[in-house]
Amino acid sequence: QVQLVESGGGLVQPGGSLRLSCLASGFSLERYSIGWFRQAPGKEREGVSCITSDGSIYYVDSVKGRFTISRDNAKNTVYLQMNSLKPEDTAVYICAADQAGWCNEYDYWGQGTQVTVSS
Repeated sequence: QVQLVESGGGLVQPGGSLRLSCLASGFSLERYSIGWFRQAPGKEREGVSCITSDGSIYYVDSVKGRFTISRDNAKNTVYLQMNSLKPEDTAVYICAADQAGWCNEYDYWGQGTQVTVSS
């Protein structure tokens, strides 16, 4: 069964850090581009970052310099290190896998993990 499972979310104070994980089962992440998205209440889903199978990386402007995406193919996992978190980063964070590799057509989606940035 193909599955993506996110973990690592939680409550953190402004300026704090979290590391999210996206673990794949039922398929190998190695040949996929993996994207992280977020959706805040009342807002549309937003693409945050993507890493391709050859290691190219993309970030939305609002997280550049604060978030870092990486992949460990041996662990079938992609990470999103989030530093200097702001209240506006509060959202459900979701990972997705794109077999075509262009970070724009996703075949599999996880259920998401909640990130709340608040004092």
